[in-house]
Amino acid sequence: MLRIGSVVDGKYKILNVIGQGGMSIVYLAMNERVNKQWAVKEILKKGCRDLRTDRKEIEMMKKLSHPHLPSVVDVIENRESLLIVMDYIEGRSLQDLLAEQGAQPQEKVLKWAGQLCDVLSYLHTRKPAIIYRDMKPANVMLRPDNNVMLIDFGAAREYKPQNIKDTISLGTRGYAAPEQYEETGQSDARTDLYCLGVMLFQLLTGESPHALQPICRINPSFSSGLEAIIIKCTKIRKEDRYQSAKELWYALEHYWEWDGAYRKKQRTRLLTFLWSLAFTVSLGAGALFFGCMEQRLKRHNYEAYLLAAGHAVSKEEEIENYKRAVDLDPFREEAYRALLEYAFLDDQILTKEESRILRTVLIDYGGRDQTNESLFRRNQEGYDRFSYEAGIAYYYKYEEKSNKKYARSYLEIAAKSEYLDMRKKERAKRLWMIADYYSRLGQVDEAGDALVTYRDYWEDLTALSAGNLVEADNERTALVMYGELVSQMISRAAGFRDDGVREEEMLSKLADIRLHLDSDFRNKGDGSTRVLAEEIERLQEQIQKAEKMIRSAYHQTGWKETEDGTIS
Repeated sequence: MLRIGSVVDGKYKILNVIGQGGMSIVYLAMNERVNKQWAVKEILKKGCRDLRTDRKEIEMMKKLSHPHLPSVVDVIENRESLLIVMDYIEGRSLQDLLAEQGAQPQEKVLKWAGQLCDVLSYLHTRKPAIIYRDMKPANVMLRPDNNVMLIDFGAAREYKPQNIKDTISLGTRGYAAPEQYEETGQSDARTDLYCLGVMLFQLLTGESPHALQPICRINPSFSSGLEAIIIKCTKIRKEDRYQSAKELWYALEHYWEWDGAYRKKQRTRLLTFLWSLAFTVSLGAGALFFGCMEQRLKRHNYEAYLLAAGHAVSKEEEIENYKRAVDLDPFREEAYRALLEYAFLDDQILTKEESRILRTVLIDYGGRDQTNESLFRRNQEGYDRFSYEAGIAYYYKYEEKSNKKYARSYLEIAAKSEYLDMRKKERAKRLWMIADYYSRLGQVDEAGDALVTYRDYWEDLTALSAGNLVEADNERTALVMYGELVSQMISRAAGFRDDGVREEEMLSKLADIRLHLDSDFRNKGDGSTRVLAEEIERLQEQIQKAEKMIRSAYHQTGWKETEDGTIS
């Protein structure tokens, strides 16, 4: 730790402490040679969890030059610490400003937002792009000239297009975008725009970021145009947000074009103009304009419902807002998918009650002559995506056991889709065929013939589970397919036997599955895949059980599965 009054590197005199974190201290220092103040950040090596990350932060900042970013001018390293000398930003953080004054005037916030968009646009256009990842009031300094400076690049990273997810999940809860804490997905430029949207909400309302909702609900005097911008920034799916900081910047500079008063004024102007035009043309143009305005309003309200659902204080409120969005526009897919993913599968289980609610939403007429699902089907691409997710949910996550009836119908749609990628289609096809067998096995046609034989079932099961499924699909699907085959040998060994499947075929398939479990799951010993390793271990135990049941079926040993799942 540096002593007050000491001189570092013969030129930086330490004046006082101005900030302190877990493993770092920030000092105000004076370069007496040039009579200029600097900030000196001291990172203590002892106990530092990742000094390499800190060095990366330094190297990143040294390359940057922007009027709203502090510059790193010197780096000094000794045995105890790493010292970073950078611009001293006179002023206070927006967090301190909020704590003292509360909500800030709209025009001030818009000015700061424009400057931050400028900074983000600069960062996102570097080669490689830099993703800041921790936009929040505490990391924005307000200078005496009322301009802002973005500080603290501890969470920043360089964007790597080849990565499918971030190496480390970083960000501040409340401000962080959903993808920053998901198991899959990589943060990108749109992640920063989400964080900025949340911060704008907080600066305008003075409310906690966890209370995110349409700003006009809090204060009706706010611009509805600005509300629409914040809603778009904070969409759950990255694809639905602004796609660049420049795009957001433009929207902020023209926010008033979305205001109700502005739209009303433009509507009046156009109406006056329309009356001055020739009859048919004028009326046709007017209808087109009003139709467009109606669609804009519908989109705005739809997105407001989604935002309200995403930040609801209770499950009931969340579900109700998704229902309202569906009723407003049953053609759009977002509310259906969000209802399933965020309201129902947040605990990774789809309950019978949640399934009932989902079916109720789909078959509801909403005052129309067709059900929501019938109208949704017209949006074939969106309906296919929803069907895939619903099929997977019913197959994997329904009350801890799959609901083959609903899984089959949705998976069939996904398997035949023209819009899903091939991997998803193949996965859907595998599971659909399994679910289909469940519905037909043991059934007979009008002539009394079996709809499907156990021999047919066996051949298709073995074909669907052949090869390296991890490479062809993924680890999760591989375990499901192997598990399905093993469980069928346990429960239907006698049926397979009676339909001509030889004992050697079944035992050979079990040996083949064992081989794949040993060779294809490369990360099974990794601590990060503990759950996967446990599932593999359980499957190995099931294979042993299957071997006993097969021998029992073919040799009449009298073994059977007891209620606790053991073989006796």
